[in-house]
Amino acid sequence: MGATTTVPATGTREAVRTLNPGYFALVMASGMVSMAMYHQQAYQLSVLLLWVTVVSYLILVTVSAVRVIAFPHAFRADLYDSGRAFGLFTFVSATNVLGARLVIDGHTSVAAGLLVVSTLAWLVLGYLIPWTAVLGTSERPVVRRANGTWFIWVVASQSIAVLAAVLEVEMPQSWRQSLALLAVSSWSIGVFLYGAAGVFVALRLLLYPLVPEDLIPQYWVGMGASAITVLAGARIVEMADAPMVNATRGLIAGTSVLFWAFGTWLIPPLIAAGVWRHVVHHISLRYEAPWWSVIFPLGMYGVGSHYLGQADHLPIVYYIGSVQSWIALAAWCITFVLMLHHLMVTLRPKAR
Repeated sequence: MGATTTVPATGTREAVRTLNPGYFALVMASGMVSMAMYHQQAYQLSVLLLWVTVVSYLILVTVSAVRVIAFPHAFRADLYDSGRAFGLFTFVSATNVLGARLVIDGHTSVAAGLLVVSTLAWLVLGYLIPWTAVLGTSERPVVRRANGTWFIWVVASQSIAVLAAVLEVEMPQSWRQSLALLAVSSWSIGVFLYGAAGVFVALRLLLYPLVPEDLIPQYWVGMGASAITVLAGARIVEMADAPMVNATRGLIAGTSVLFWAFGTWLIPPLIAAGVWRHVVHHISLRYEAPWWSVIFPLGMYGVGSHYLGQADHLPIVYYIGSVQSWIALAAWCITFVLMLHHLMVTLRPKAR
């Protein structure tokens, strides 16, 4: 009887080829929960989560670069897929979330470099993806494929506003007006994009039959987009005087409260949609990359509520943010363990 031999698995190669373009949501979720723990005075836990954020970011940048070089057809297919292309904006958001967390520990220069990278990527993807995935696709009507991933464009815009506002405090005076302009401009663009994405997603839900498989986890990004709009607005309100900030401070403060209320209102229907999908229709609740698109909004809502309550002197909002931060941590831990198990199974060499 011949001995069983082990050969290199094709699992790793296939995992790279089929990498979800929205996998940078792992970095977004880890970085945001790290910030939440910092504000809850759980400093050691916050640093541990920061390390997870940094390592995850470096791995995903490397794997994504390999995918573009080794599997250009797969990457090009994502660009023309209106259901997946907007996930590429998670790179922009992840870069800025990491940068904002690094500022807390004093790594201002690194964060400034990340802001430059993310802004350039945001500008390129902001023109490229609508052209390829919306205008350039032969599929009509495109609104049939609209889903929660479209809100990631909003998150990317607001993440730039967050990092610009955070850096404004740390940078020399000569940089502050430019950072204020970038923060207010990207925040404003994000607000308009939220309205546009909301209209397209609402049309998809109203015009076409909805089956349980359509209610993917990324619909939680709609709540996350409102929460990061709140955080970005609160950080802008706290910025030093600058012409652009002074002209919009009151408007941004009031709009941030409205977005917080709307994001809070979205939570019950999102939970109900999950119950309808997994409990009523018995769709398996197994790990998949889009689950990080649920964890990020949970952490984002906690941090956003914390800052809004602090900036606008709203104690109840501040308290809600504290509770939500710990809920986000519990959800992150569960999802991270499930991800590690999934990777072990997926990448394990197969024997034959």
